[in-house]
Amino acid sequence: MDRGAKEDGRGGTRIVPVILSGGAGTRLWPLSRPGRPKQLLPLAEARTMLQLTLARLACLPEAAPPIIVAAESDAAEIGRQAAEAGVAPAALILEPVARNTAPAIALAALSAEPDDLLLVMPSDHVIARPEALADAVRAAAPLAAEGWLVTFGVPATAPETGYGYIRRGASLAPGVEAAAAFVEKPAIEVATALVASGDHAWNSGIFLFRAATILDALREFAPQVRDGAAAALAGGSRDGEAIRPDTAVFGRSPSISIDYAVMERAQHIAVAAADMGWSDVGSFEALYRIVARDGAGNSCEGDVLALGARDCLIRGEGVTVAAIDVEGLVIVATADAVLVARRESSQRVSEAARLLKERD
Repeated sequence: MDRGAKEDGRGGTRIVPVILSGGAGTRLWPLSRPGRPKQLLPLAEARTMLQLTLARLACLPEAAPPIIVAAESDAAEIGRQAAEAGVAPAALILEPVARNTAPAIALAALSAEPDDLLLVMPSDHVIARPEALADAVRAAAPLAAEGWLVTFGVPATAPETGYGYIRRGASLAPGVEAAAAFVEKPAIEVATALVASGDHAWNSGIFLFRAATILDALREFAPQVRDGAAAALAGGSRDGEAIRPDTAVFGRSPSISIDYAVMERAQHIAVAAADMGWSDVGSFEALYRIVARDGAGNSCEGDVLALGARDCLIRGEGVTVAAIDVEGLVIVATADAVLVARRESSQRVSEAARLLKERD
């Protein structure tokens, strides 16, 4: 270990959670919008999704205070929610523009110690069994410290077309295997075959790696991302825990996910098994599956009358919604927008949100 590396107080390299909170959540429009993205909303329970993410850090008491990467426009609300959750972040990196996960992770890695193990977690996921994630992190930490890039795989129990898949390879350690291949959001026929094969896991989008390792990989496979983040930090400012990269420099950074930039191209990729009750809540259908429902299969929130309705997700924000003799629908009404869709078509909500934005 380098002399400058920090330890976790028990002789091991410290784990630094990196909470990614910059997403727009357009697949949950009109609930989730710019200025109130889904991670800042109480969708699954009374606490917001960001607060649930911060709360699960309690299962890793050895971890250091988190680094949060978020949109500049959400700074005040994130600070309020973190304080309400009793969490004081080590740094709050405020992106002036959204540039996907690779630039966000680069900013966090450059703000950490080289030997820190970065536990990268999106802030808009639900994890019913956080202790299972903590166990998987501990199982994978020795490999990550040796230079492996670790992703966490969730048992693929159904042919989901909205998820990425990882084919598991040779065993590296108990509960950790080499990642043999990645498959991004396959068609239903392909997804069905992947699940039936028994050797594929869903890609959770949660990662563990040394800060120096991911920066080296970005330098090799996506140098514009790494160099752009470094230049943006060098030209930016810091006020307490708030880090503000230079707007113009960061705006020129490529917009690319860490999966496409590195994980699907690099060597020494590992997948740690994590049966943690995971959902990315990436659609209203995914939300429907994890929320409480009544005897008719309806999940209703707000001023809702469900008369003869079955298997619907209905939300009313400041308006009254009456649903009569309908089945399998998503109905979301806010003060200025209404969404009606079949539940199985809820992956198309982001398409509608995009077209509406282009129309404005």
